[in-house]
Amino acid sequence: MKPPEVAPGAEYVGSETCLECHEDRTLDAKHNVHMRLANYEAPGYQVGCEGCHGPGSVHVDAMGEDETEKGLAAIIRFGEEGFHGEEASAVCLTCHADGETMHFAGSAHAEHDVDCLACHKVHDNPRPLLLAQKEFDLCSKCHRDVQAKMFFISRHPVKEGHMTCGDCHNPHGTGNPIPGMLRTEERLNDLCLTCHTRYQGPFVFEHDPVIEDCTICHDPHGAVANNLLKQNEPFICLQCHEAHFHATRDNAQPGFVFPDDTVINDAAGTGTDPVLFKDPYTGETPQIVSSAHGWQKSFLTKCTQCHQQVHGSDLPSQSLPSRGMGLTR
Repeated sequence: MKPPEVAPGAEYVGSETCLECHEDRTLDAKHNVHMRLANYEAPGYQVGCEGCHGPGSVHVDAMGEDETEKGLAAIIRFGEEGFHGEEASAVCLTCHADGETMHFAGSAHAEHDVDCLACHKVHDNPRPLLLAQKEFDLCSKCHRDVQAKMFFISRHPVKEGHMTCGDCHNPHGTGNPIPGMLRTEERLNDLCLTCHTRYQGPFVFEHDPVIEDCTICHDPHGAVANNLLKQNEPFICLQCHEAHFHATRDNAQPGFVFPDDTVINDAAGTGTDPVLFKDPYTGETPQIVSSAHGWQKSFLTKCTQCHQQVHGSDLPSQSLPSRGMGLTR
């Protein structure tokens, strides 16, 4: 990005000259960091009004001679009547070319023609970082889908002001290939583990989705289910894991014995002998008594009642003492 040049040969006249006409900008001397910079704090750059609007000698002379059209064309202006988009951002990037903003030229915002002034208000603005609005309100103007999720019962405390969008995202771009302008140099999980360190491990028995991507199970912007889960249990687990244990045994399945001793689909086909199968844990062959509320019971059971350490554990699941639950001998 290269800033525009509107008045070749113009010279700098100083902010005092600008304020003789633009008296409404005198408050900027108190609030605007651009006006408070000293020359030695920005070596090689022009400070004050002309740091953004360019050298003003041609503009001042034209306006003094009542040549308004020529005068306006001889100064860098912003907004609908001036420069916007890439050209406006190029002026800002003259100074803000490193640190947080060094990757802005290749960011998603820049690619969608969102310039600096879409988020920042330079004049008469006492807010930190010269933001045009509070950060959550500002981001919500475009990211309506994320704003809606912030009203779900389970969410990060952004709306309450305990976090900001900028804690996870760098709106100026990061330079990494991870979408979303996330503040992480490697994996997305590294960003989550900045706060949720207790899930980092290492664990003897690791949960593969946790290692790969936290957002496989969680929606970081908000969810109806607890703990930012994309679905409630056990449905979130059943996306990858087959139903097992009491979830499949305490139900009316072929070969099960009903309370009234009715036998369904026995091995001999006589309708008299129940089909028994071996328990994978004990090797025994118990009879399973079904009930009218079998599926209701199993699908309203949370997997974490037994598997509590879903992010990783040093204990195998087979060692749980509750493995015999749900069996009627």
